Amino acid sequence: MPYFERPKVPRDWRWTVGLVGRALIVTGLLMFAFVAYQLWGTGIQTAQAQNDLESQFQELLQSTTTTTSTTVTSSTAPTGTTAVPTTSTIPVAPVGALQPGAPMAQLRIPKIGLDWTVVEGVAVPDLKKGPGHFPETPLPGQLGNAAIAGHRTTHGQPFYRLDELAPGDLIEVDTVAGRFVYSVTGSIVVAPSEYDAVIPTVDPDTATLTLATCTPRYTANNRLIVNAVLVPEQSASVMRPSSATTPDDSTTTSVAATLPGDDTAVDTSVDTTEPATGGSTDTTTTALVAAPASTAGDSFSGGWFDDTSAIWPSILWGLALAGVAVAGWFVGKRANRLWVCYAVGAVPFVVVLYFFFENINRLLPPGL
Repeated sequence: MPYFERPKVPRDWRWTVGLVGRALIVTGLLMFAFVAYQLWGTGIQTAQAQNDLESQFQELLQSTTTTTSTTVTSSTAPTGTTAVPTTSTIPVAPVGALQPGAPMAQLRIPKIGLDWTVVEGVAVPDLKKGPGHFPETPLPGQLGNAAIAGHRTTHGQPFYRLDELAPGDLIEVDTVAGRFVYSVTGSIVVAPSEYDAVIPTVDPDTATLTLATCTPRYTANNRLIVNAVLVPEQSASVMRPSSATTPDDSTTTSVAATLPGDDTAVDTSVDTTEPATGGSTDTTTTALVAAPASTAGDSFSGGWFDDTSAIWPSILWGLALAGVAVAGWFVGKRANRLWVCYAVGAVPFVVVLYFFFENINRLLPPGL
């Protein structure tokens, strides 16, 4: 007998229990589907973003032809002579404004099969695209500690196997300044509030790299920090970050920058003076004084309902989801066949469910 022609079940306590049971089953299935969305569905947009970022980065490499060199007069050399290149004569990197979410490097770790384009910034929208560079740290290939954060189990899982790295493993980073190879020196686990201890530059005369992600897997309880040091013989020439330029009273402009995880504007300064006494450059460079690393944070540390702009879209997509289910039911009832409900409503239901989950995910803590 067709489903819609069956006698109606009496609406007694057994009907109520059965209705509650079916509602719980549907809720459970939706929760499993949401977990699947977080683990794999979030990677769909990330994969598309990575394709676009890789193309943009290749175009950036091809269009970058300007180089900057600096010659510094040694304090121990006679006046008017040029010193033999030492660590004090390392050129200062020219500054180009890096926009949040824009590609700035290609990160490869052969041991764990990692090959991702790194974007500038560690805010929620940035890390949805791929690993992000902490903007208050030097760039890879510059003296100081360059820091990069990435998701562990969502948005493509770029740092899923980061815990497998051991001392001696190599990390390759391609930037517009060349390829830089780092050797892993060790790893530690810290609390989310302890970035102050692992992100700031400790030795401004040594090029190091820090990779950060959540740990243990599928949680955002702590942060796994992998430390590495530059291998000079396998790398391009390093530069000093532009913040190492000695500022003076000439043409200085105040710039307000809000760091990830901090709603307070931080004053930085732009300086157009030459790098050092006796120094010269073949192009005019600007120096950006980096914000203090003590204010560093990442989007993993967000809380519930941080993105209030997702509340109404979640409600509207939820109503649309219910509307698709009801419409499919009535179409099947009109055709007097239950399978018609599923045939008509399945594809629209899955599409609307994806966008519903996408907005619900914005209301949750963005860790993992």
